[in-house]
Amino acid sequence: MDVGLKRELEEKVRSGERLTREDGIALYESDDLAWLGGLAHEVRTRKNGDVVHFNVNRHLNMTNVCTASCAYCSFQRKPGEKDAYTMRIEEAVRLAKAMENENLTELHIVNGLHPNLPWRYYPRSLSELKKALPNVSLKAFTATEIHHFETISGLSASEILDELIEAGLESLTGGGAEIFDWEVRRHIVDHRTHWEDWSRIHRLAHEKGLKTPCTMLYGHIEEPRHRVDHVLRLRELQDETGGFQVFIPLRYQHDFVDVRDGKVRNRLQARTTMATGAEALKTFAVSRLLFDNVPHVKVFWVMHGVQTAQLALQHGADDMDGSVVEYKITHDADNYGTPNKLGREDLLELIRDAGFRPVERNTRYEIIREYPGPDPDRRESPQPMRV
Repeated sequence: MDVGLKRELEEKVRSGERLTREDGIALYESDDLAWLGGLAHEVRTRKNGDVVHFNVNRHLNMTNVCTASCAYCSFQRKPGEKDAYTMRIEEAVRLAKAMENENLTELHIVNGLHPNLPWRYYPRSLSELKKALPNVSLKAFTATEIHHFETISGLSASEILDELIEAGLESLTGGGAEIFDWEVRRHIVDHRTHWEDWSRIHRLAHEKGLKTPCTMLYGHIEEPRHRVDHVLRLRELQDETGGFQVFIPLRYQHDFVDVRDGKVRNRLQARTTMATGAEALKTFAVSRLLFDNVPHVKVFWVMHGVQTAQLALQHGADDMDGSVVEYKITHDADNYGTPNKLGREDLLELIRDAGFRPVERNTRYEIIREYPGPDPDRRESPQPMRV
């Protein structure tokens, strides 16, 4: 990138002028990660100061049985497969209750698109979970699942959301987004929920007062221009509704675990390599710079590794997803040093070690507790990584 264009982009960012599609592509073409990270760090600091948010949550997947066979997915199983499962609601409640003593604040619930479960299973499961854990926020279901519920129930998405909210739903999850551009999407997604329905459902959720996350799965067969297009679609929807609280870039994963049963379910991995740490940091930085109307950018440490997650905090991210405990959707636990679980104390240490001040939040980004920042004698105030 020539000096003149760099200066022009810096001036745009510092004056608060919105970046264009061409600007986003130019940022991805830059090989100066230190400059890019520094610019994104300025924006995240202007929006969120020296704070890194986190929460104490648990992921709950009540069934892995799914009608879809998305090319990147190792989670789904077909009915009758050896390790296919579907929890009874009582079992899901028991598993959730087991976390109660850890001061859990959120349950994050995502499932497969089960062909035979009745619609009533889903609002009833939320209702029973809420009765068992009244102080825990229920963040449940992707837009893809809501679209599936329309099919199996005969109800509209509006009616479905009303019932789920009455049962205790506080937020949808951000999944099902992947990459919206059809040029890529038609090769990776095997269900019928695309941009039109994904955006319709989140728009409805926002109209009903829910705040939701939005995501992007990157690092597979897409190109930077597809990432830029994805973010700009979300940015336009955010202009309309203001309902997105956080943007979450998710790193595409190879199938490290399921090959043990002789089945490689991830059909992309033979022709893809996972995004490098540098590519991940660039994606966080460009996303933070483009997505000017969303308050938070989250790094999901499970999909990036702990060290890359810490560095992402200096490249635009201000949220480090929670304690998690068990995450079945992607598999990466032992292949590049990512632990299965981080407790509250682990997250506090990681955030401080990266040079930031930890703030525990709930699903609605309301502050639960602020913690002391790093020891000033040990670490200077946060600065972007220099490479």
